[in-house]
Amino acid sequence: MVTQLILMGLLSLCSLSSSQECNRELKINLDFPGTDIVRLYSPDVMHCQQLCTEHPSCLFFTFIRSDWTRDDGHFDCYLKSTSSGQPNVESPLLGVTSGFSLKPCSPVPQPCLSEVYQDVDFPGADYRALFTSDYEECQRACTEDSGCQFFTFVLKDFRTESIRYKCHLKFSFSIPRTPIVERTAGLVSGFSHKTQMSQNFDTACQNQLFPGTDIPGQDNQVLPAASPEHCRALCSAHPRCNFFSYVSDNFNCYLKTNVHDMVMKAKDGVTSGIPARFCQLDNNWIKVSHEGVDFRGSDIRNMLTDDAQMCQRICTEDPNCQFYTYVNENFANSDYWRRCHLKRVITMPAPPKITKLDNVLSGFTLKNCPTDV
Repeated sequence: MVTQLILMGLLSLCSLSSSQECNRELKINLDFPGTDIVRLYSPDVMHCQQLCTEHPSCLFFTFIRSDWTRDDGHFDCYLKSTSSGQPNVESPLLGVTSGFSLKPCSPVPQPCLSEVYQDVDFPGADYRALFTSDYEECQRACTEDSGCQFFTFVLKDFRTESIRYKCHLKFSFSIPRTPIVERTAGLVSGFSHKTQMSQNFDTACQNQLFPGTDIPGQDNQVLPAASPEHCRALCSAHPRCNFFSYVSDNFNCYLKTNVHDMVMKAKDGVTSGIPARFCQLDNNWIKVSHEGVDFRGSDIRNMLTDDAQMCQRICTEDPNCQFYTYVNENFANSDYWRRCHLKRVITMPAPPKITKLDNVLSGFTLKNCPTDV
């Protein structure tokens, strides 16, 4: 019954993005009040619009700009949705800008976040710090570091002398993380074959998975993962992950940080391993379909298809789709048979918090930008 109710909720999201037209207009000093899905943080309206575009169910948004004066809600990015696909209300409001998801636009734009933001801090998500002569060198360090997604640089006039010229490199996941993975009879889940899970290197990685082995303790983060290989990709993407353990019974991927030693213990149902840093992972695991497994949530849209193979092909061909779940005829309720649910999560750089702070400067990696930017 619980799974049936979940699927009823998923069906209500059917084809929201496909029913909209491409609308790039930004509405300055106009609010779309209510119908919030989630509040995230953005340094400007273009970043907020990209968050809305990558969020599975966001159709439009309202961004609180830095010139907002009513309270300290600057940089709030409110992602929104309605069943009609249009705002219920539009209200004049100074200090905000509203707009629409770019999901319906073809091609879907890939963000180059080349702007830097004076007197703006991206607090949190630090994994490394160094001193650089200027913010340009800090940004280059972020761009060259595979783990860095954004940075904050402390300028020469900052009030605390000892941390002037300090460059803080910060991390957010740039690869898909399935929000919930659980066993459910009659469902088949998998990934788009175009999903990018690692950087490109000339040297192939050696297989460093240890079946039947646990590495206890030193957990930095626990994430859902579809397989030990998916867990390894997550660990490889995280700059503070030094090894991992994957529990097959509950699909939990434990990212671990110990830099001093790695003590292995035999344990059934657990696979541990070492991340890949400077070699090319074998991504054939992305093509594996997982029978009796649900990637629950994060639906973009759904439709009827003949089988799971067709569902996978549709996901691969859809530039918005990262993974999918298909309902086959082994599912308990026939009302949901043959439904293909296309799914995605946000993978663009997304600071966990943004605040005003004098004499710092923040920005993003230029990995996704043309070389002449």
